[in-house]
Amino acid sequence: MNDMPERKRRAGGRAGNKSRAGTAIIDQMPWRIPVNPDKPVEPLDADGVQRVHKTAMRILRDIGIEFLNPDAVAHLKRAGCKVDGTNVKFDEDFVMEMVAKAPSEFTITPRNPDRELIIGGKHMVFVNVSSPPNAWDLERGKRSGDFETFKEFMKLTQYFNCIHVAGGYPVEPIDIHPSVRHLDCLYEKLTLTDKVVHAYSLGAERVEDVMEMTRIAGGLTEAEFQAKPRMYTNINSVSPLKHDYPMLDGAMRLAKRGQPVVVTPFTLAGAMAPVTMAGAVALSLAEALAAIALLQYIAPGCPVAIGTFTSNVDMKSGAPAFGTPEYMRATQMTGQLVRFYGLPMRSSGVCAANIPDGQAMWETSNSLWAAVQSGTNMVYHAAGWLEGGLIASPEKFVMDCEVLQMIQRYFEEATFSTTEDDLAFDAIKEVGAGGHYFGCQHTQERYTTAFYAPFVSDWRNFEAWQIDGSVWTPERAHRIYKHILEEFVPPEMDDSHQEELRRFVAKRKQEGGAPTDF
Repeated sequence: MNDMPERKRRAGGRAGNKSRAGTAIIDQMPWRIPVNPDKPVEPLDADGVQRVHKTAMRILRDIGIEFLNPDAVAHLKRAGCKVDGTNVKFDEDFVMEMVAKAPSEFTITPRNPDRELIIGGKHMVFVNVSSPPNAWDLERGKRSGDFETFKEFMKLTQYFNCIHVAGGYPVEPIDIHPSVRHLDCLYEKLTLTDKVVHAYSLGAERVEDVMEMTRIAGGLTEAEFQAKPRMYTNINSVSPLKHDYPMLDGAMRLAKRGQPVVVTPFTLAGAMAPVTMAGAVALSLAEALAAIALLQYIAPGCPVAIGTFTSNVDMKSGAPAFGTPEYMRATQMTGQLVRFYGLPMRSSGVCAANIPDGQAMWETSNSLWAAVQSGTNMVYHAAGWLEGGLIASPEKFVMDCEVLQMIQRYFEEATFSTTEDDLAFDAIKEVGAGGHYFGCQHTQERYTTAFYAPFVSDWRNFEAWQIDGSVWTPERAHRIYKHILEEFVPPEMDDSHQEELRRFVAKRKQEGGAPTDF
């Protein structure tokens, strides 16, 4: 511990985006919570929304959901649901009564209050890639995830202002034993970033440890921690029609302490869901609403969100496909239903491509624009995802951040403002027929901020690009990623909080961490 416990470490700028010499690595947009000004795309008419909703309710009433957690089953039995072993059937009135208790919008405040997020309404936040077991980059190719690579992605997550959440592990560090992996990973998350963090709902010990570490990192009392959301978890159903023990256990623990839970069924049409998009969406909603009804029964008003991961499989190979036309429509349809329920929504920026090539970018762009069109509030896997979630790539992370910045620019009022100044009649009159606008005063006053300025894209012509080395986009992204790592400076953190965090991690490791099946 330092002899000056209140001294804070020097940060590389507010967003950690400058070198020690103070020179920006890239000229990125400032930190902001994007607000989507557009009306959502709504492929369903009012009758279509009701048909999907009623089908979800029929699934819950007539088929039911398997709950593999006895505590959850006991709660739902007390609530009056029909229980037969692990099968629970729900009446529509009960489901809708419980859903109505959930807030339509909530905030999450991490250890740095300047990074507070609004989840809901027209707000849209982006989450780093989460959970791949493997990594790929231009130098090392594909390999199993390790702790050093995990930390690289944490630095990228902190550096980019367009990434708002340090979600799940960007790559699984298999060189750390599973019993203590969460302790080392969350320590790095909470010290290398000052953004909102996430707990995997994989056993009571992991969830409780992450909540306690988040509390310590923020210098909070238990009452302060529970007074408002400070972190969150995302749980997945085991589609079709099943919720497992650890996910429900973790969700209930967070809900009881006022921390948000995102419920995201993983329904792949043709595999774990009907081959039709309407059927897959109805199934997904039934699974999500069942868990949300449980959480609202045991902790009325706890913040929740519905996630969608409804896509399709390649019917030739059975492999998941993402960024497809069907994925886009399923996301838009889910958005309509989630607004009908008055809840925030999560979707994802995903692809099936194996390397950061053209396929990777068009599939991811389709996924991200589907998120925009659907009114999504939280976009998981927004940067760095490859191979259907089996690979995290730093080059892809940087390339995706370019797209995220473009989306943020697209949201800005300057792109669609119609004031007299924007309509530019005087400039049109000044230039007249056959002239050009490069030199006119209207352009000179605005040229530095008029258009989006890329940091990865190369807008020069072929000859200029060729003279400069014919560098392809992933190569440019690789250079940026390496430069960020070389110059990265962690964000400020109170020394006493960091020391207490170290002591907690050491104590829990000495106690054995979390039990495993190994």
